[in-house]
Amino acid sequence: WRRPRSTNSPTGAPQPQVEEEETKTFKDLGVTDVLCEACDQLGWTKPTKIQIEAIPLALQGRDIIGLAETGSGKTGAFALPILNALLETPQRLFALVLTPTRELAFQISEQFEALGSSIGVQSAVIVGGIDSMSQSLALAKKPHIVIATPGRLIDHLENTKGFNLRALKYLVMDEADRILNMDFETEVDKILKVIPRDRKTFLFSATMTKKVQKLQRAALKNPVKCAVSSKYQTVEKLQQYYLFIPSKFKDTYLVYILNELAGNSFMVFCSTCNNTQRTALLLRNLGFTAIPLHGQMSQTKRLGSLNKFKAKARSILLATDVASRGLDIPHVDVVVNFDIPTHSKDYIHRVGRTARAGRSGKSITFVTQYDVELFQRIEHLIGKKLPVFPTQDEEVMMLTERVAEAQRFARMELREHGEKKKRSREDAGDNDDTEGAIGVRNKVAGGKMKKRKGR
Repeated sequence: WRRPRSTNSPTGAPQPQVEEEETKTFKDLGVTDVLCEACDQLGWTKPTKIQIEAIPLALQGRDIIGLAETGSGKTGAFALPILNALLETPQRLFALVLTPTRELAFQISEQFEALGSSIGVQSAVIVGGIDSMSQSLALAKKPHIVIATPGRLIDHLENTKGFNLRALKYLVMDEADRILNMDFETEVDKILKVIPRDRKTFLFSATMTKKVQKLQRAALKNPVKCAVSSKYQTVEKLQQYYLFIPSKFKDTYLVYILNELAGNSFMVFCSTCNNTQRTALLLRNLGFTAIPLHGQMSQTKRLGSLNKFKAKARSILLATDVASRGLDIPHVDVVVNFDIPTHSKDYIHRVGRTARAGRSGKSITFVTQYDVELFQRIEHLIGKKLPVFPTQDEEVMMLTERVAEAQRFARMELREHGEKKKRSREDAGDNDDTEGAIGVRNKVAGGKMKKRKGR
């Protein structure tokens, strides 16, 4: 790996070069002792590249645009300087962290809590899908750090009495390219209007669009750019493959791969909530412990799915792109792109769920006759030609009958679930990870699928 040449900041101020030879500690970067101890307790022995670049500048009070691939310690790079500054001048409602997804907000909050536990830092997570009354109470206690998705934050700024961010000192946008994108444009503008101009702003992301106007709009003052990965890249220890298959056999190939690589944990990305749910039911009918995660599930269910998967109670997580960014699930061994991502950048985020923090991992992308152009775009973006994942086609075809039967049951269950939802909105949605599919599983080929896993 060659260090990218020092990139100049937008103002033209040269970047400080970091000597690679000496290993730096958090103390060398200027982090105060009590936080260095917190890092030790978390097992952060030495700072990552982005932390080495960003923390000293942040401690000097500069605005920062940080570019680094996922799994590189971005959260620490902004959490430590904020907590450091908070220790020097304790104040409520000190920092606001904006993130595009709810799960990411909870994850960032966990890091703040872990780093700040010894100094009594309080944080509040303000996201949609959760009761807004309890959030208003949390905000009334004036936490030090607010971690929020833009929509729900505006809701509270407009409707929660006595809550404002007029004293805010730090604004962080994590996955900034998504937040500055069209998705949240109006929300972000509203938020920027009601927070002080005199503040520090950090933008962090794995991929950053080149539109400088957007950054100006986010009101950065004379920012420094810390780039650890200059071009879009995927981690070196990741083995990436593709499979070219007719779209009608996608399910069968998925089952084949889950059997071939049994014993690993999988994340399977689908393009829609409906397909995620369907594939989860299909796999469950064949005896796999699969669990869905998508935007139409309630927030408690989403966190429940995530925790079951993290705790290894389930080995297959089927997700939409809600889970492709920033989620740190330490033990994903294989990422399967069941539906190819339409935006090539999303490919980088998806496969970034595996091979994190120096471990190795595999990714397999399904390419059907309709996806060729999208696939070529991805190869172009990462600058690599991917090899084919080896399969035994005769073995795959032996699975077709059982898969077809499971597909039929999955469709029936989806239909029943849809009707049940229509009938009673109140207790809808309890079908996300029930073992209710067991009855059906036994109907499918006598539930033999379980036995085959040990092959």
